[in-house]
Amino acid sequence: MNDADSSIRTLRGSCHCGAVRFKVQAAPAQGASRCNCTVCTKLAVLGSIVKPDAFELLTPDAEMGEYRWGSKMATRYFCKVCGTHCFGKGHLPALGGDFVSFNYNVIDELEISELPVVYWDGRHNNWQAGTAKQPWPIGVTTPPMSPEVA
Repeated sequence: MNDADSSIRTLRGSCHCGAVRFKVQAAPAQGASRCNCTVCTKLAVLGSIVKPDAFELLTPDAEMGEYRWGSKMATRYFCKVCGTHCFGKGHLPALGGDFVSFNYNVIDELEISELPVVYWDGRHNNWQAGTAKQPWPIGVTTPPMSPEVA
């Protein structure tokens, strides 16, 4: 990857109906991740994490619903009209404190099939194993056998 490929740029995102809109400073060439935990799987999130100052919400809070679960270390925000999950906010010391996670699937005018993708094993709370270049098989808690482990 060269420096031009990893440059940070302004991306605009929106829900399906357009009621929720945001801007985020991110570097698509650095890739995105998928997680196999129950919520990420059901929502089909293709995510990335940025610091809060790289994210600007352009929609009033009243337009969004919230969802928290488990340890409640993060809140997911979705459109009250169409139900699209656009981003989340939380605090996790392992990520350097406050963060915003956004869903590349809602970024406008970006070909997501060109994003490099890595995979997390959230289903087994197996964060210490790191990412893999292929999805984690159900029941497996060691990186998938492949020379392509990230």
